Amino acid sequence: MRPSPEHRTYLLAGGGTAGHVNPLLAVADALRRREPDADILVLGTREGLEARLVPERGYELLFIDKLPFPRRPNRAAAAFPAKYSRAVAEVRAMLRTRRVDVVVGFGGYAAAPAYTAARRERIPVVVHEANAKPGLANILGARSAASVGVAFEGTALRGARFVGMPLRREVVELDRDASRSEAAAYFGLDAAAPTLLVFGGSLGAARLNAAFGDAWRDVLAAGWQLLHVTGERSELADPGVPGYAVRRYVDRMDLAFSLADLIVSRAGAATVSEISALGIPAVYVPYAVGNGEQALNAASAVRAGAARIIADAEFTGDRVRSEVVPLLADSAARQAMTDAASRVGTREGAENVVALIDEALAH
Repeated sequence: MRPSPEHRTYLLAGGGTAGHVNPLLAVADALRRREPDADILVLGTREGLEARLVPERGYELLFIDKLPFPRRPNRAAAAFPAKYSRAVAEVRAMLRTRRVDVVVGFGGYAAAPAYTAARRERIPVVVHEANAKPGLANILGARSAASVGVAFEGTALRGARFVGMPLRREVVELDRDASRSEAAAYFGLDAAAPTLLVFGGSLGAARLNAAFGDAWRDVLAAGWQLLHVTGERSELADPGVPGYAVRRYVDRMDLAFSLADLIVSRAGAATVSEISALGIPAVYVPYAVGNGEQALNAASAVRAGAARIIADAEFTGDRVRSEVVPLLADSAARQAMTDAASRVGTREGAENVVALIDEALAH
């Protein structure tokens, strides 16, 4: 017999990268706010970011061994079925012992065994896919899931419905206008002047740094300020001029977003989702690795008119001058992009995933 709704047990499975862990934690927090007495468990691996981030947030973390899907026929592939069966058996034991009511998966190494175990235990599964190009674990999980939510329209996943990205509370609750003066003071800039924000992730983006290292004078000449987050590995010199704030790392991206009137950035799933949710026009320069995941992440915002896209190989100082600088002078175009962003972005991703969970439990 299952526990009453007041004492449910949720198992959230996934991890590895911030792209999996952060949405998972956002949903966990939404569940905890609504049901303080619920048991919220997280299934992950010892190698992933979840090993640090989940306990820091106050959730119990259950471990399974990291088990990559074999990509080619070799010794690891031959051993995979037996290892996978053991992982599934371990998770089934956890599901029974902890009397789990629903499994919510976010992709990553821990998700696939959780999906299989839940199916065999007849426990409902909810899948959330954060990227426009779904991962193997979520492709597997979606086949038998009760509900499937995706962060981007058009994601090719069985039964998918657009729910948006579960976002950090500091983004969800951000009042950009109210924070603008604080943000300007924090970065040593002018709250009254329009600001271009450029960033490429925690390690930076060499292509963006080189382009703006060449073209920053043109941005300032257009009457804009430039807030440039170069990344911790960058060797870009700070010219030390008024109106150009160079930072290796920023731990208050909420303040950076508060000051930004236009953004040039990479197109990671969380980045695109946060920028769209906040209604900030953007120019995306997708990281040119993998199978084009970042370009796909940006596609729905570009289709809606909320953003523009420039290929990494084409992004130079000259391209900044020919495409970005004219946009700085075109307030009507930026306003149209802002209006479009409100149609593709949402701050309610976590609550939308919780609604999927409720739906799965009701059947």
